[in-house]
Amino acid sequence: MAYKILICDLVGLKFGADGKPDPSAVAAHIASKGGVFHVGGQTGQRLADGKLHFFYCPDLSTAPEILAVTDKGQFDAVIAAATFIPEKSVFAKGGVRIGAGTGNMGSASWGGPNGLGGVAPLMNTPGFNSVATAQMAFKALLRVRPDLPIEELHVLSLAGGFDTGKDLARYPTSKLEGQTIAILGFGNIGKEVAKLAEAFRMSVKVFAREHHRAAIEAASYVYAANAVEAAQGADVLSVHVGLGGGVNIGFVNAQVLEALNENAVLINYDRGECVDAAALDGALAKGRVGQVAVDADIFKNPDGSLTGPLVPYLPLAKRYWGRVHLLPHAAADTDHPSRVAGAKQAVEQIFDCILNRRVTNLKGELPVGYVDAGVKLGV
Repeated sequence: MAYKILICDLVGLKFGADGKPDPSAVAAHIASKGGVFHVGGQTGQRLADGKLHFFYCPDLSTAPEILAVTDKGQFDAVIAAATFIPEKSVFAKGGVRIGAGTGNMGSASWGGPNGLGGVAPLMNTPGFNSVATAQMAFKALLRVRPDLPIEELHVLSLAGGFDTGKDLARYPTSKLEGQTIAILGFGNIGKEVAKLAEAFRMSVKVFAREHHRAAIEAASYVYAANAVEAAQGADVLSVHVGLGGGVNIGFVNAQVLEALNENAVLINYDRGECVDAAALDGALAKGRVGQVAVDADIFKNPDGSLTGPLVPYLPLAKRYWGRVHLLPHAAADTDHPSRVAGAKQAVEQIFDCILNRRVTNLKGELPVGYVDAGVKLGV
């Protein structure tokens, strides 16, 4: 029989001669493994038996679009990155998320983002986008701290309206050195953020599960037993806990935000739902939080309405203009080599899963009839 795999996200971020993102590296990798790469969806063509056929449809985005081609098991498996896979999408042979979190992998075939109780395995490709995401999170911090108004001073200098000897005192600022950053979560991205903070000579506090404590303290960071303890006295809060199957929705609540130092910076380059937007509104209003950076999904429905975890932050960005900076889940997708490497690994995991029933980077429970092949981290 022929196996059909849907790829519903970009697997190349550099543009080719046709002006579109180029998937050729991943297409060649699929061919090298004996698979077949198709651009576009199924068109009724006869497929070679015994082959894995990958259908590249990166323009699929909304739940209705995905469901229209997956609700009856039209594909055996799926590879996704940011696209949300609805609960009623059917993939009997499994799914792989390019990246670490699986909050967008909602299919009941593997039991949602936790992969609990489904007939098919859920997998991911952790590690490939960790460095890019951490660097973008720190870019968000450096945009506002130290809080020297670079553009304003640039304009004044060009216009001849600044005298360093007389005017510099009107622009006091402070260094990151000596300030405290609280990092929630010590996975691949949390670890990279901690390294960057250390390079800027910041004090690093980390909340993570107890089994991370030895590694955190070995790195000379301060271990915190809970999120409030981590936030206590912190100047910066960076979130990297993941959704945890929904457990971490609203994880950063009013109590956590109230523990921060006055005028703190909040960076949520994890999952938009991890922060209680209403509590953040209150913290911004009273000045407990001075600056916010969020990177989360946003989708446009056919009727023009918006959905996704970034939506609750939109009114905050308008209400606190210049203090809330939003990205549409782009922080991890700025690195072409990482996306290609992650997609190649996802392809390999699909081959091994379908042909050998071996599961690498399992998320959740191992379905009956499969073998757990352990963890493979990207570099």
